[in-house]
Amino acid sequence: MTTALSKQSLLFITFSLALTRCSYCSVANASVNSNIPAIANHFGTKGRYEEVNRYLINDILSVNKNKSILKPGCTNSTAIHVTAIIRHGTRYPSTKNIKMMQRLYDLVLNEAMNTDKWLKDIKTKWEMWYTDDMDGKLVEKGRDDHRHLAVRLATLFPSLISEENLRARRIRFITSSKHRCVDSIVAFQEGLLNLWNVTEVGPSHKINDGLMRFFDQCQKFVEDVENNQTALEEVHLFKASAEMKRVQMKMADQLQMPYNRITPDLVEAAFFLCSYEFAIKSLNSAWCNLFDETDAQVLEYKNDLKQYWKRGYGHDINRKSSCNLFHDLFNRLDQAAREIRFGHVSEAVTIQVGHAETLLPLLALMGFFRDETALTADNFDVQNDRTFRTSRIVPYAANLLFVLYDCSEGLRLQFLLNETPQNFPDIMHQAPLYDTVRETYRELLHGCNFEKECELPRPNS
Repeated sequence: MTTALSKQSLLFITFSLALTRCSYCSVANASVNSNIPAIANHFGTKGRYEEVNRYLINDILSVNKNKSILKPGCTNSTAIHVTAIIRHGTRYPSTKNIKMMQRLYDLVLNEAMNTDKWLKDIKTKWEMWYTDDMDGKLVEKGRDDHRHLAVRLATLFPSLISEENLRARRIRFITSSKHRCVDSIVAFQEGLLNLWNVTEVGPSHKINDGLMRFFDQCQKFVEDVENNQTALEEVHLFKASAEMKRVQMKMADQLQMPYNRITPDLVEAAFFLCSYEFAIKSLNSAWCNLFDETDAQVLEYKNDLKQYWKRGYGHDINRKSSCNLFHDLFNRLDQAAREIRFGHVSEAVTIQVGHAETLLPLLALMGFFRDETALTADNFDVQNDRTFRTSRIVPYAANLLFVLYDCSEGLRLQFLLNETPQNFPDIMHQAPLYDTVRETYRELLHGCNFEKECELPRPNS
């Protein structure tokens, strides 16, 4: 009975996948035919997921199995559990950025003197369509980001992300309370339901900000970093650097405006307009004409500096704030490791949706993408080959996949970033023994106490 059901399910999945591919072809074709900005690889946290995995531009449901299969060294392998920690999909700008973009647009309309065609297009054809009430809400492209990701992950792990496990409630969904995250996880579920042509199963999700927005609940982080202007001193220094001044002056020259009218914030607003128009609408906007590759590298570095000092290695509390999410991850893996000895894992899949601010601290806590030299305001010239590059790490719909395999020689754990296998820091094997991974993180597993790390020091009595 089980074998027959599996064959039937496999045929149904294959048929549904074909239908799904057809229904999403317009989106894929739009990406193929769009004129991609030359600087699209430098949009940082505002970047499209497709720029990280370029093969998706031609086929949004493509799975690069050569990169994603378990590497040799694991015989008779069976995937028994996967935890996916995913950033929300493409969103609208925040109200703060929309106001800044409006200021730039008004300035260009009223004061820019350049008569080039691209600037005429901004003045006569482009309208400021972003409104304050959008404020970071998920766009339709963001829903598609998660619908497509769901189909690809189900293709990658068909024995785990399956209709049978969905019906048996062996797939768990957890999200941040923010609307863009809730909407993303609903879209992920829609992707699965559409794939299997299922309507009667309504998967639920749980909101858990303690896991997915831990940074809001870490008092030491809020006090020492979030609300502390000096915590981002390197960012402020870089905004006043020679590199940023050059970009400001060049932009003023292009607009034929006095240099003092173009501030670092307005330069960033133009960069945002270029990136949002592309991410949301797949348009190579006229705003992109303000920047070349060198300019984009400077602005990307400014964004990376901010993430490095606010969410990454800049301050120790950034990464330590993710202790609860780290322990939750390994508790799930440990539970699966215990249960597999009895032949059944109760929670086959965990899908968790949060923010770039959720993923980056956890990656830093686990030692991923740590450069030998810290990112600072005065070492831009030597950081061209840095590994801490948010454009590649946390675009929209970025995902961390932890896949536990039962192998003849023991349990092995594989880590994938954005569907591409990555080695754990200081471990050469791409799918090391689970015990080896646990030993690597032994100090964190026996320490990293959220309450202790996040508690503010008591004033002297």
